[in-house]
Amino acid sequence: MQMFLTDTERAAKPDMDRLMAEYGAGLLRLCCLYLKDRAQAEDAVQDTFVKVYEKYDTFEGRSSEKTWITAIAVNTCRNYLRSPWHRRNVGEQGLYLVEQAPPELPDGTVIQAVMKLPTKYREVILLAYYQDMKLRDIAAMLGVPLPTVSTRLKRARRMLEDALKEWYYDE
Repeated sequence: MQMFLTDTERAAKPDMDRLMAEYGAGLLRLCCLYLKDRAQAEDAVQDTFVKVYEKYDTFEGRSSEKTWITAIAVNTCRNYLRSPWHRRNVGEQGLYLVEQAPPELPDGTVIQAVMKLPTKYREVILLAYYQDMKLRDIAAMLGVPLPTVSTRLKRARRMLEDALKEWYYDE
């Protein structure tokens, strides 16, 4: 039996040009930070947009579009990190390939400290500060309660403060 798309289903297809223009650069930065490799990050962003196109009709609007797409990107990066291909160590040189690195961090000390955090703390820092996501959106994306995200963010800040004490403070 052949299935035809209804008008509603056709309307559910996303405007990919708009989505890529609006979220592409931010997703690339996020994926670069996760994967530490520009080429893999570009692949992850491309895979993310393919998934968005294929699954857009499942987007229920319980979170913002940005949160939903970012969750897909994070999960794509996690899958890349689990793959045998990623077992090789790219090193920190991939971190400097992020196009829009903050100018106040020329030596990369802060991002290196962030990348050394345990995954659950690194995720909330990247999403809160590098993706400018609200805590409730991070909680929805990660599937954890809001107080958990808040606690992780506080602990991550404390860890970064300890790790960057000599760099940041003149002591």
